[in-house]
Amino acid sequence: MTVDQIQAALADGATAVDITQAYLDRIASADGELGAYLHVDPEAAVAVADAIDAAGTRGTGLNGVPVALKDVVVTEGVPTTSGSRILEGWRPPYDATVAARLKAAGTVLLGKTNMDEFAMGSSTENSAYRITRNPWDPDRIPGGSSGGSSAAVAAGLAPWAIGTDTGGSIRQPAALTGLVGHKPTYGSVSRYGLIAFSSSLDQAGPMARTVLDAALLHEAIGGHDALDSTSIDAPVPVLAECARRGAAGDLSGIRVGVVRELGGEGHTDGYEDGVLSRVAEATALLEGMGAEVRVVSCPAFDLALAAYYLIAPSEASSNLARFDGVRYGLRVGDDGSRDLDEVMALTREQGFGAEVKRRIILGTYALSSGYYEAYYGQAQKVRTLISRDFSAAFADVDVLVSPTTPTVAFPLGARTGDPLAMYAADLCTLPASLAGLPAISVPCGLSEGLPVGLQIMAPALADDRCYQVAAALEAAQDDARGHRFLDQLSRRAATPEGAA
Repeated sequence: MTVDQIQAALADGATAVDITQAYLDRIASADGELGAYLHVDPEAAVAVADAIDAAGTRGTGLNGVPVALKDVVVTEGVPTTSGSRILEGWRPPYDATVAARLKAAGTVLLGKTNMDEFAMGSSTENSAYRITRNPWDPDRIPGGSSGGSSAAVAAGLAPWAIGTDTGGSIRQPAALTGLVGHKPTYGSVSRYGLIAFSSSLDQAGPMARTVLDAALLHEAIGGHDALDSTSIDAPVPVLAECARRGAAGDLSGIRVGVVRELGGEGHTDGYEDGVLSRVAEATALLEGMGAEVRVVSCPAFDLALAAYYLIAPSEASSNLARFDGVRYGLRVGDDGSRDLDEVMALTREQGFGAEVKRRIILGTYALSSGYYEAYYGQAQKVRTLISRDFSAAFADVDVLVSPTTPTVAFPLGARTGDPLAMYAADLCTLPASLAGLPAISVPCGLSEGLPVGLQIMAPALADDRCYQVAAALEAAQDDARGHRFLDQLSRRAATPEGAA
């Protein structure tokens, strides 16, 4: 079910307990193989739902609607590990702002979803606890680092979920599992209580089955937060209404730029033909709804991958220094025979996984004396060039489009031995992350029986444009096929019994 349908069911007499229990039953029956969740507390979820029923608030706003949170979102009293052994068993004493706002809105927490450790990965194979499988094909990845959230929603184990996006970790898994995933404008959703990977890049955002659902979830978590020094003091944009307006299918006056450097002519190496074909078809649909389509060149985008993998690891090496075995989390070797430095070293050796160690080492080197300007400083200059390319492009067009990912979901284990090949999975999503701009991935068809996503990017604080264009494409595809795109998935992963 979509959230829109759940809201209608609750307003029509369904109880929050019944809806919640249906999803819990689905989790119990399917997640053993899928691996979407790290923590589920059925008793707590049902208790919250029961309180909503007793208060008579179900069916109003988001009251009674279940939700899943990526395990990087700090949640009071609920185990929060960021997919790492170094935080195993930690129960935070406070809520992240995102969690607090969803709690205040009356949503019911189903559980915390699996992820690449500290959000460092593109396949959810770097989790310290389990791998997550793609519901479309359990031998393939669900994307990363928000792969648990994407798998949960795609398989009907949650109606929607929160992911986080540092270099593409909402959009890429959404594309690979046939979902809508939006990375908000940097600073428009609070980072307070998100376990930090890269502070100048991290953003929480929605993952959902439909554009309207994603917009509703975005509205619930967005807005200024005094607890986050990078929070933008601006009102939450009216996103759900933009999605509804976009679904009418009129894009007259909208100028769409196809980014040459992201799978365009002369830049197709590493891109699958089926992905490029679906994106071209989706672009043609936008043109058929009145949009003016033109090719746009953004040369600095070719440098995004290299710049990102200097900036993000550098910030990670600073942020992860707090995990020392002293204040919270794992503590190894504290038997009285070792000094503090030895305990810290042993804790980090056992607590951090291989990919996290790789990025900490890379980032520490890039920040070290004698190399800072040559690596980190140069990467920041490239970041400025990317932002300038965006500014120049948006002087001529309203939105930019590209594939969300160069390929469909690849097999589990196919890239774990080749970090550079793994990093290339985020090739299309990195520019918007580095520039802090909003970008959404929306399903645009299948290649080899697997989902393909179209990425739509907009200027800062123009998240509403992303939702408008994405909703128009979604509606056009529905009309062209005569049924919802994700209905194909329901034959493989049916929605929870009793939730209808």
